[in-house]
Parts: sequence; structure tokens; C-alpha cells
Amino acid sequence: MLQFISPTDIVIHILINRLWPVWVSMAILMGVSYRYRKKLGLYGQLYDSGVGVTGIAILSFWFFTAVFSHYVSPFNPLEQIAVMRNALPGAIEPKSGYPFLLGGDKLARDVFSRVVDGSRIVLLIAPLATLVALTVGITLGLPAGYFGRKTDSFLSFLANLVLAFPVILLFYLLVSPEIVETGLPRATAGVFFAFPIILACIAFGTRFIGRPVLLAVQLLVVLAFTYWLYSTFVFFNDPFGLIQVTPSTLNIFVAVVFASSPGVFRIVRGLVMDIKTRDYVAAAQTRGENPWYIMVWEVLPNARGPLIVDACLRIGYTTILLGTLGFFGLGMPPESPDWGTTIKDGSQLLRAFIHPALPPAIALMSFVLGLNLLADALREESLKD
Repeated sequence: MLQFISPTDIVIHILINRLWPVWVSMAILMGVSYRYRKKLGLYGQLYDSGVGVTGIAILSFWFFTAVFSHYVSPFNPLEQIAVMRNALPGAIEPKSGYPFLLGGDKLARDVFSRVVDGSRIVLLIAPLATLVALTVGITLGLPAGYFGRKTDSFLSFLANLVLAFPVILLFYLLVSPEIVETGLPRATAGVFFAFPIILACIAFGTRFIGRPVLLAVQLLVVLAFTYWLYSTFVFFNDPFGLIQVTPSTLNIFVAVVFASSPGVFRIVRGLVMDIKTRDYVAAAQTRGENPWYIMVWEVLPNARGPLIVDACLRIGYTTILLGTLGFFGLGMPPESPDWGTTIKDGSQLLRAFIHPALPPAIALMSFVLGLNLLADALREESLKD
């Protein structure tokens, strides 16, 4: 017969025994940031807003939880201990004597460990997919808005073509086994990863063309980053052992970038069409500057406010989308501890046991809430400027 610890002991175990590296890291990060907030630009200004501080606190909590997930998790998220099947929170595992703090699921896995480990998947895919989608949208949106005419018509047509396709059907096609076997996701990922490289090369090349030594150093850094990026995400062989990417993760990543890029493209295009009429752009044109220099170094910096806000919101949308895909069983393996799959597994016995589905749902909600609060604070600070 299983033994249980009290609710008070559960809270103590979670908040003190397991999460202490998270609290220490958060205290150091936020303490140092607050101390030097006046030197940290827009990020430092967030500490003057209660909404901004709350958003940073929530996001830093999940970030450090993902970083220290191997220490925080008391059990392997895939380990099955038969006696702990659907165990209530606080049930003590007989062999180790350590409790399943949030209970066990229908396959006798520790819910707490799965929620913690699931944060690594969310914080890997959502921000990186959003960043790549931003670079794709920026790289295509800049010339579309700046040059207009045929360039704008062609690129806008491609964006509208993707936006017109049903999103769920698009995801289903991109992660279906038949499409995966063709190698299309890997090829598409290779194309998507070219955009941040192209954008970086254009930025450095147009800015430091007269300083060849500095330009060469920066291009070498870009080349090293390119090698790591393609080795890790396209060939699944991280040379530094930092991230382990599976084909399922890559499929979801490609699907998210493919669906998000057209929205970023339209935002960038609209901003560029407005900013290119400003006097400082006309002055740069009069000086005879290269059009790509004007787009990257004159137009883009003045569009950063709306883009940063959109990036925060888009990471939240991507997180919800990942949860939705996991709930419908698309992309990630059935045993994956990502929050969407965990919610799906817990919902099948929701009338009898609420504890397997509730923690990942709260985790998903809190992470998206933190992103929305951060976006609101960024919007307020950008309006002050």
C-alpha cells in the first residue's frame, strides 16, 4: 500500500528541495539587472514597470527550470513504475522512498518530472522557431516594402498563398510520415536556416565593407554558427553536445516557421513602406548608400519596437500551437513529455484523475502569460520613446 506525504511537505519539497537552483539563478539575474538597469537599454527599462518585472520573473523561472531540468527532475520523465500508476500527489515511490510530488499518470510516470522536462522542449522550439521566422520575414519583407512593384507583388503573393492554406491541415501534412520520409522537412529546414545567415552577411557586409579585418572576423563567427546550426538541426549531430534534436522536433520546428513567416513578412513590409518615406532615409539615399545598407541599418532599427513586441506575442502563439499539436498527437512522439502531449494523456481520465492534466496546463498558461505581460511592458516602453 502506498504511503503519502502531507500537502505542506509537497510544497516544501517542490519550492525548496527541488527548485532552489532556479530561485538562486532568478535572484542573481534580476538583482544584477535591477542594479544596472539604467545601462541595459530597453531591457533595463522593464524593471521600472510592475508588469515588466512580473513577465521577466515568470519567463526567467521557466528558463532556469529548463536549464536545470536534469537536477530539478527527481525521476526520468519516461520511467514507468507500475505501482505508481495514477498515484495521487505526494505518493511515495517504494524503492527510492521519494514522492511523486504531483502524482503519477496513467502510464505510472512522474507528472512533476514530465512537466519540468517538457519546459526544455518548449523553450527549445518556440523561441528558436520564432527567431528563424523573424529572420525569414525580415529578409523578405525588407525588399518587398522598400523596392515595391514586382518584387512586392511576387513576395506578397507567396506570403498570401501560405496564409490562405488551412493551418491545421498544413501542420498535418508537414509532420505526416509520408512527407517526412521524402526528406522534405530537412531540406526545408536547410532553406530556412539560410535566411539568418544571409541577413547577417548582408548586415556585416554593408556596414564593414571598408574594414576588411573586422569583416573577416565577423564572417568567420557567422560561418562557425552556420556549421553548428546545420550540424545540429539538419544532420542531428551537435558538434558541441549542447542540444539534442530529434526528427520529430525538426518537423514541428519547420511547420511552425513555415506558418509564422508570412505573418512576420506582412508586418515588416508594412513598417518598411511607412519608414522609407522618412527624412533620414532620403538623406541616406542622397549620400548614395547601398539600398541593402539603408534597409538593414536605417529602416530596420526604427522598426525594432513593433517587431520585438510581435516576437514576444508570437512565441506565446507558438507555445499554444505546440500544445495544440501535441494534444492532437501531431509531430512529437507519444511518449514525449512536452506539455501538449502530457495534457492529452491526462485528459483521457480527467473525470477520475485531474492531477496528471492540471500541472502541464498551468505551466503552459503561465509561460504564455509571462510572454504577454512582457509584450505589454515592451509596448508601454516603446510608446514612451
